[in-house]
Amino acid sequence: MKLTVYEVEQIATLARLELSDNEKELYAKQLSVVFDYIGMLKEVNTDGVPETCQVTGLEDVVREDKAINSGEEIKQKLINSFPEKMGKLLKVKAVFDDVN
Repeated sequence: MKLTVYEVEQIATLARLELSDNEKELYAKQLSVVFDYIGMLKEVNTDGVPETCQVTGLEDVVREDKAINSGEEIKQKLINSFPEKMGKLLKVKAVFDDVN
């Protein structure tokens, strides 16, 4: 698929990129090569080939989150140690500085 400079300009506009005339011509050539390669890949028969997400066999190992009910004494110690609180609610420092 041969891209024109005009098509690269449209893509650049969508991506909010400012390109020089030389860059537009360069990217038109480079993207055309990439799209030609993708076209070649579309011609490959993949019937019966299972999808592959990854090939290393590695698995993500995470622990299951479990809520542990602590006793009332521990909860009260935590509440009492907080500098600012309202009942059982604890006031913490803001995470976002400027929330509109």
